[in-house]
Amino acid sequence: MTVKIKKGLDIRMKGKAALNLISAPETELFALKPTDFPGLTPKLAVKPEATVKVGSPLFFDKYRPEVKFTSPVSGTVVAVNRGERRMILEVVVKTDKKDTPVKFETGDVSSLKEEKVKEILLSSGLWPTLRQRPFNIIANPEDKPRDIFISGFDTSPLAPEMNFVLQDSAESFQTGVNVLLKLTEGKIYLGVKAESFDKSIYKSIQNIEITEFSGPHPSGNVGIQLHHVKPVNKGETVWVVNPQHVVMIGRLFEKGVLDPEIIIAFTGSEVINPVYYKTKLGTTINEMTEANVSGANLRYISGNALTGTAIHREGYLGYYDQQVTVIPEGNYHELFGWGMPRLNKFSASRSYFSWLMPKKEFVFNTNLHGGARAFVMTGEYERVFPMDIYPVQLLKAILIEDFDLMENLGIYEVAEEDMALCEFVCTSKTEVQSILRKGFDFMIKELG
Repeated sequence: MTVKIKKGLDIRMKGKAALNLISAPETELFALKPTDFPGLTPKLAVKPEATVKVGSPLFFDKYRPEVKFTSPVSGTVVAVNRGERRMILEVVVKTDKKDTPVKFETGDVSSLKEEKVKEILLSSGLWPTLRQRPFNIIANPEDKPRDIFISGFDTSPLAPEMNFVLQDSAESFQTGVNVLLKLTEGKIYLGVKAESFDKSIYKSIQNIEITEFSGPHPSGNVGIQLHHVKPVNKGETVWVVNPQHVVMIGRLFEKGVLDPEIIIAFTGSEVINPVYYKTKLGTTINEMTEANVSGANLRYISGNALTGTAIHREGYLGYYDQQVTVIPEGNYHELFGWGMPRLNKFSASRSYFSWLMPKKEFVFNTNLHGGARAFVMTGEYERVFPMDIYPVQLLKAILIEDFDLMENLGIYEVAEEDMALCEFVCTSKTEVQSILRKGFDFMIKELG
């Protein structure tokens, strides 16, 4: 089965990582950030100066204590950074470089019961890799999902090539799929890129339902694939998981220890040598940027430029992120704005003559090119949003907190990343993703 996505937009950014994998520079500090997990109320399991192993709990969910978040390295907890109202922002661990692990009783996956699989995932700290639709939050261990979806490729700006990232992980990926099958009575659905499927590791994977996708971004988003294959209806729950997290789950059940190794793409126009780094969850990016970025006034993003989170140069990789993006800040006034030809600027609406150069890559910065203004109907969202949903009407229903209207307009199907392009092309400079998250929070509160 092949699904052709026609609506969308490929953002041609400069700074894509070359297919060259190297080990990341050694770093001492790693951190888990509760802010990476929407809806989480964290409670600390350790104090500063505590000694931890790989897989030792750092914090847990106050309302579901069985959901643990564990250390990616062994060493010492050196800081618990807090924000407003003492909200926990980061739990920082200084590695002892020994990687002493907590051992988990795994055994042969085929002989394990569902309860045992859940117990291992929860105690190891890999349960948060499973997120649920609706609302794009950590999956509830008490639920049984209708199906589990995996997107095997990423179409976001400068995204890593998953065929390259997973080229040596086919066996662990298969083990991870076998583990996930224990958690659902439905199917494991895998979305693959039609143009490269024949040469990918996915060709050999068993026990999955494969759908090929082609077209512009956001065709690689798991939510878009879910919408076109088997949409989420009211009262249903579907879980989604990243390919590299499937590999981590597989390694856990193969080795009996948590192995948080991850491959990330270090990208962006200001990166001198964009490459792939082999590192661990929660790593600091400071050493990666050393002597490998140009310029001083820069924006460091954990994730891609559409949905990623701004961090400091000494900041930490987000839990769900598979790339780091470095672009210039845009904190300056632009004379005459769109009134100039500007051949070096990308435009989704053909405002500049640069649309005549379809293969040109552009340097993007963080300039909004204008201020916030009235939220008006322009038809821009519909051109880049490949779901059978009215995006503007849904956002307005969220703003007025109309529960029934939000349900009827499809809030159960979308996640922030699915509407990120709407925010990118928005003439009104509306913070679409932020509004959508407020809608999720409102729905969760109303539904109890």
